[in-house]
Amino acid sequence: MKKTFTINISGTLFHIEEDAYEKLQGYLVKLKNHFGGSQEGREIVADIEMRIAELFTEKGKGEHKVIVSEWVDEVISTMGMPEDFEAQEGEKTSPAGITRRKRRLYRSGDNRVFAGVCSGLAQYFRIDPLVMRILFVVLFFANGVGLLAYLILWIAVPRAQTTSQRLEMRGEEVTISNIERSVKEEPQAAGTGSAPEAVASSLASQPAAPRQGDRSPDIARSLLRIIAVTFGIFLMLAGFLGLLGFISTVVVGQTFLADWPVMWNPDLPFNGLLSQFITPSGAAWGLFFLALLAGIPLLAMLYIGTKLVFRYRSNNTAIGLIMVGLWLVGLVGLVSVSAREAGNFKSTSTLSGSETLYPTPGKTLRLQIAESRFDDFDELSWDLPRSKAVMADDKIILLGEPRLDIEKSATSDFILVIKKQSRGRTQQDASENIRSIVYQYQLTDTTLTLDPWFLLGDDAKWRNQRLDLTLKVPEGAAVFLSEGLEEIIWDIENVTNTWDREMIGKSWIMLPEGLTMKDAPASAADSVTQTAPADTLREATSSESLN
Repeated sequence: MKKTFTINISGTLFHIEEDAYEKLQGYLVKLKNHFGGSQEGREIVADIEMRIAELFTEKGKGEHKVIVSEWVDEVISTMGMPEDFEAQEGEKTSPAGITRRKRRLYRSGDNRVFAGVCSGLAQYFRIDPLVMRILFVVLFFANGVGLLAYLILWIAVPRAQTTSQRLEMRGEEVTISNIERSVKEEPQAAGTGSAPEAVASSLASQPAAPRQGDRSPDIARSLLRIIAVTFGIFLMLAGFLGLLGFISTVVVGQTFLADWPVMWNPDLPFNGLLSQFITPSGAAWGLFFLALLAGIPLLAMLYIGTKLVFRYRSNNTAIGLIMVGLWLVGLVGLVSVSAREAGNFKSTSTLSGSETLYPTPGKTLRLQIAESRFDDFDELSWDLPRSKAVMADDKIILLGEPRLDIEKSATSDFILVIKKQSRGRTQQDASENIRSIVYQYQLTDTTLTLDPWFLLGDDAKWRNQRLDLTLKVPEGAAVFLSEGLEEIIWDIENVTNTWDREMIGKSWIMLPEGLTMKDAPASAADSVTQTAPADTLREATSSESLN
């Protein structure tokens, strides 16, 4: 059995056979003698040792864990011997002569503005970094995906920190000659350092010092600096105004944009609107997560803008990770709150009741709409069907529009059927929500006055409440449909298939074949009755009129 040793190469421990150890030690001594004891030489040797450690680590992934002489020969063949390129010392390497290999994606620390994502992608795809930066800016303003993609790449893609990684990023072979050339060129390249000395130098990489008297690079850097500062000012203004508008919209309930599609009154706080749909705790958490979801990108714009303008140093990685983390918390939280509140609509309950009406016998029953009690209140913009909201005494009142149908009665009496419907998290919740529906009507002599709106009781939430009225007319009896009923009648069947709105202002008699228009309208004596005041309308509640 061969004797083995334990060695440390660039911080990594390896087991190596004696003959392989002697060969590797001789190789490393040659490298140190060739590159000398200068700081630059020590950096070159350190990078070479790091690459050797990487190669041995890759080979040691199999069953054989001990470095053998053949491995050392392969590594030396890959890296090259110092004497192989000694004759080329002092000569400038031609870019065309550089051996290319498959590139690896890294974040570039040499030519970066923030995290080096655009510079790394530019190296990978062999394009100008400025083109990649412009692409991300366009994507950001087009649909916002640019910022999210940048933050994801910032986290997922490692930064090229060693010379070997920088060579892999450029697609060059990691050999001694390439490592030496890269180490010697890096101090001359613009934008070197842990943080950008200037935005202009990080936007334009200059591989060598310009010739004396050539002012083109300085002009280009100045132009890029002006562009960067201008763009930074734009981001600062956009981020600041966006944050100010968002805070104003959420807290005060108004917006700086006149055509913003709001659903609330300028005097109504946004959380007041939310409270009509969701629970107070759900509204509070929803606003918090919404603030994170919308506010973090705006803060990122403000941060990037100030970095471009003032060029201060900061821990970009930590700030980026915190922003991404908070944004993801806002996204997950808002989805969770939305899913929980949407569960308040998953069950449906219906409650029906009827009441027999006794109008003056032998007369035409006039149906009319009552004067709305809510016309004088401020109406809020409300896009939900068959409903609206008004402000009264600094409170929101939710109103719903009933629907009226006319059918044949199975008896000799007029019967008013009232059907209430609501949604809820459970059947029991839906039934409780039905009890919040309040509706009023009044019968006087030959006139049935119907309220144009039903309202929801105090502290009731909007749960898609519905109210359907069905007037059952006995055979041989007649009804007159007054002006205004067109707002609530709904698909009344009649023998002539007359449209609902065309039925208004006419008398209709219930015959065996169905509802039929009378030859002449009802006389004024039979049909004209003073509209009942709204506050005297009879209230149809579950306790009074529903069975």
